[in-house]
Amino acid sequence: MAAGAAAAAVGAVEEVGSVGQFEELLSLKAKSLLVVHFWAPWAPQCAQMNEVMAELAKEHPQVSFAKLEAEGVPEVSEKYEISSVPTFLFFKNSQKIDRLDGAHAPELTKKVQRHASSGSFPPSANEHLKEDLNLRLKKLTRAAPCMLFMKGTPQEPRCGFSKQMVEILHKHNIQFSSFDIFSDEEVRQGLKTYSNWPTYPQLYVSGELIGGLDIIKELEASEELDKICPKAPKLEERLKVLTNKASVMLFMKGNKQEAKCGFSKQILEILNSTGVEYETFDILEDEEVRQGLKAYSNWPTYPQLYVKGELVGGLDIVKELKENGELLPILRGEN
Repeated sequence: MAAGAAAAAVGAVEEVGSVGQFEELLSLKAKSLLVVHFWAPWAPQCAQMNEVMAELAKEHPQVSFAKLEAEGVPEVSEKYEISSVPTFLFFKNSQKIDRLDGAHAPELTKKVQRHASSGSFPPSANEHLKEDLNLRLKKLTRAAPCMLFMKGTPQEPRCGFSKQMVEILHKHNIQFSSFDIFSDEEVRQGLKTYSNWPTYPQLYVSGELIGGLDIIKELEASEELDKICPKAPKLEERLKVLTNKASVMLFMKGNKQEAKCGFSKQILEILNSTGVEYETFDILEDEEVRQGLKAYSNWPTYPQLYVKGELVGGLDIVKELKENGELLPILRGEN
C-alpha cells in the first residue's frame, strides 16, 4: 500500500469482501488491535454500529477497524461461529482475543479502550482495571444460580475435562449456564486469580466456587452434588410454559427491538402492523430451547409463532394468513 493510501486509511473503516482480503488484513494488522464488525445490510442496528465504529476509528487512530458482510463471506463467518449480526471480533497478533455479540455501543467502546491500552498503563491505572475486572468476574460468577466456566460450549466442549463436566451436570439434570473462556482472554486469566484456582473447568453456585472436575466427581460419588446444584425443569414442561407465556408468543432470532435474521425481521413487521400485543423469545440465547422446540412443535425452522400455546407456523404461513385476512382473528383468539 502506498504511503498516501495508508495515511488516508487512518481513522477509516476498511471493507472486507473476500477470505483473501480478510487473511491479508489479519497479517497486515498483526501488531495492532484489529476490530472486525460482522454485519448485514438488512439490519438497521448494523448501520448504527457502523456509525459508532467510524467514530471510534477517529478516536483511536492506533486501532484498525474493518467491516465484513457476514452473509457475503460465509467461510469467515462459519469459521468464527457468527450466528447473528451485529457481532464484533477483536484480534491481536492475528489471534482472536475477544468477542461482542449485539448492538451494544457502550460495551464496544469499553472493549476497544481496554484492548487498545492493555500493557501500556501506569501502575495506578492497572489497579483501577483490576478492580473493574474483579467486579466483572463477580457479576459473571453470579450470572446464573449455577455457572460453568469451560473451554467451548455445552454443545461443543473443546477439551475432555469440560466435556466430562457437562456430561455429569446433564446426567443429574442440573440447570446451569456456561461461559466459554476461549471467547475472552481477560476472563480466562483473571478468574484463575479471582478464584485462586489455576485450571478449567470451574463450577460456581450462587457466585461461590465449588471446584473443578475432580471435586465434582467426588461430590457425585458422595451423592452431595444433587443437594448443592439447582435442578432443571424438564424441557417439555419448560417449553409448555414458554409457549404459553403470552397470548401471542414469537420464537425468533433476536428480539422485538433487534431482529438478527431477515425472516425474523419480516415477521416482526407483519405483527407490528396488526397492533396486537405479543412477546418474543430469542432462541440464540438458549440452545436447549432452540433445539427442543423444533421437536416439541415438529417444526424445523425459525421464526415460530404461537397463539395460546398452539403453533400457528413460520413466516410463510403468517404471510398467507395475512393475505387471506385470517391473521388478525387468529391473533385475537377468535379463530
